[in-house]
Amino acid sequence: MIPELGQFALVLALCLALVQAALPLAGSFAGRPDWMALARPAAAGQFVFVAFAYGILAYAFLTDDFTVLFVASNSHSALPTAYKFAAVWGGHEGSLLLWMLVLSTWTLAVAFGSRNQPADFSSRVIGVLGIVSVGILLFTLVTSNPFDRIPGAIEGRDLNPALQDPSMVVHPPTLYLGYVGTAVPFAFAVAALLAGRLDKDWARWARPWTIVAWLLLTAGIAFGAWWAYYEFGWGGWWVWDPVENASFLPWLMTTALIHSLAVTERRGIFKSWTVLLAIAAFTLSLLGTFLVRSGILDSVHSFASDPTRGLFILGLLGVISGGALVLYAVRASSLEAEGGFRLVSRESFLLANNILLVIATILILLGTLYPLFIEAFRATDVSVGEPYFNLVFLIPMLPLAALLGLGMHAAWQKMSMGALLARLRWLVPIALILAIVYPLVAYGATSVMTVVGVGTGVWVVLTSLIEPVSRMLDSRSVRLTRAQWGMFAAHLGVGLFIVGATVTSGFDAEREVPMRIGESAEIEGYEFELLDLRTIEGPNFTAEEGEFELRRDGELVATLRPQDRVYRVRTAQMTEAAIDGNLFRDVFVSLGADLGAGSWSVKLHYKPMIRFVWIGCAVMAFGGLLAATDRRYREPARERAKSRSAVGKPAGQGAR
Repeated sequence: MIPELGQFALVLALCLALVQAALPLAGSFAGRPDWMALARPAAAGQFVFVAFAYGILAYAFLTDDFTVLFVASNSHSALPTAYKFAAVWGGHEGSLLLWMLVLSTWTLAVAFGSRNQPADFSSRVIGVLGIVSVGILLFTLVTSNPFDRIPGAIEGRDLNPALQDPSMVVHPPTLYLGYVGTAVPFAFAVAALLAGRLDKDWARWARPWTIVAWLLLTAGIAFGAWWAYYEFGWGGWWVWDPVENASFLPWLMTTALIHSLAVTERRGIFKSWTVLLAIAAFTLSLLGTFLVRSGILDSVHSFASDPTRGLFILGLLGVISGGALVLYAVRASSLEAEGGFRLVSRESFLLANNILLVIATILILLGTLYPLFIEAFRATDVSVGEPYFNLVFLIPMLPLAALLGLGMHAAWQKMSMGALLARLRWLVPIALILAIVYPLVAYGATSVMTVVGVGTGVWVVLTSLIEPVSRMLDSRSVRLTRAQWGMFAAHLGVGLFIVGATVTSGFDAEREVPMRIGESAEIEGYEFELLDLRTIEGPNFTAEEGEFELRRDGELVATLRPQDRVYRVRTAQMTEAAIDGNLFRDVFVSLGADLGAGSWSVKLHYKPMIRFVWIGCAVMAFGGLLAATDRRYREPARERAKSRSAVGKPAGQGAR
């Protein structure tokens, strides 16, 4: 009976989503304050019922209610409690319910965070989010009900062993918070189109929500890369898997959107471009949902579901994104700019960076979808591998990173190129010298690509630090705002990421060797000695655990214990690598196949500066947090008054 309460809660949430989608939008056009006033209660009620349904499903997992088909398919009585909770989003139906819970959470936050905005505009934003909620709830109830029953089940099939990892408790919710969060700037853009209110205000209102979605998406992708790095025992962290791309594509587009919103907020230009980017970012999120859930992709990340579900999402994508594009076409004539800018200006650099980000997005999207089209029309399997993605990503990204350093220091509207270069020119030789000298000193070799990659990363780091450092050293200078600190921190993170990714790609080393107890193997000056092999019994697996001593120049560095696990229920084999890491390198060991006669295949990896990849992502996300909490987004009383007085004014004449 309890699972049926969860299903009933979803039906009630759908009813409230219909109210949220219909009446506030109708009221905003009809001038009915009573209808518009229903927006926030409907959003709050929808959140309560979706959260209740999610809690019911979690309770079914925690109590081993295997009469629920989804629980029986993704859990087991011996599964540790933390993984039972994580198993709620470990399959299609539960992860879709998490998608809906995240969307309702964003909707609730926007509903109560927009109380200082004009009632008609905020009603439109909440109404658009309601339309999206209706689509996802219908998809859940019609094709993906997580509360379907299965008679007679007394035990479950267990959770996918690859997902039985602490990162899976954090990675999916964080990723979904960012992934689904792109619905918020989409709703603001559509509301602005509906209202004909294409001024600076909507960009200012949308920008902090966009930044928060971006920083959560950044953190979610980083968690996923870290999980892939250590979970599969191969030492890789990004292979351009189609489902990895499904989350990376919205990230690229949201990055472009953040910068475009900054220009629209500050100058009232790029309006058309900003609206299109907002629509495109959420469209890519929906497209990613389709790719993951349609069953057309073969990936460890995907939910191999039936094609009916894919067709439903494809239809939802057509209605939501197609409708937004039609509305954009109708309103395009009102998207005139307020002013111009010179070739050397911050606007020019931001526009160039946006174009490069869009080019990178299109090229990655083509590489992701091309095999699907070939397979559909020619019935032939085709794959697009890492060489393609690495090349087409680097082509726009290297000039983009170079332009970052210039754009951060350019003035709005116009600036002398001589003045800009005079401020930064001494950073170029420093970056170049470091890019040449550091690899030679640290690793005894270098290459053209290494010099280019490290030099570009160091350039971005230096240009991110010069302004904050100079302001701190000069007590007479104006203090940086939190948004400015956030900008410099986010770009600093980009530079650290570029350096880490370049060095670890250029100088990593790996070996696979057979080893018996008492034998040793060496990689990059590190010696591994296999001391022991033992059998370990886990709650739902049996593992062979190796004990290795890691030594450098005869000195003990660490004791590492990798495992080769076999999960009892699914009889799946999983590798649990052991890693010794510090700021400048990881040393990585994993057990491979049992070769018999007491010999095991052992994989050794040396990963220089791999930690800079994770540190760079963390600094980027922290920069986003600083920018999103800037004082101007908290709307003090005088700004609220300006916003209210701006209602009804022509585009471009609203509150500044």
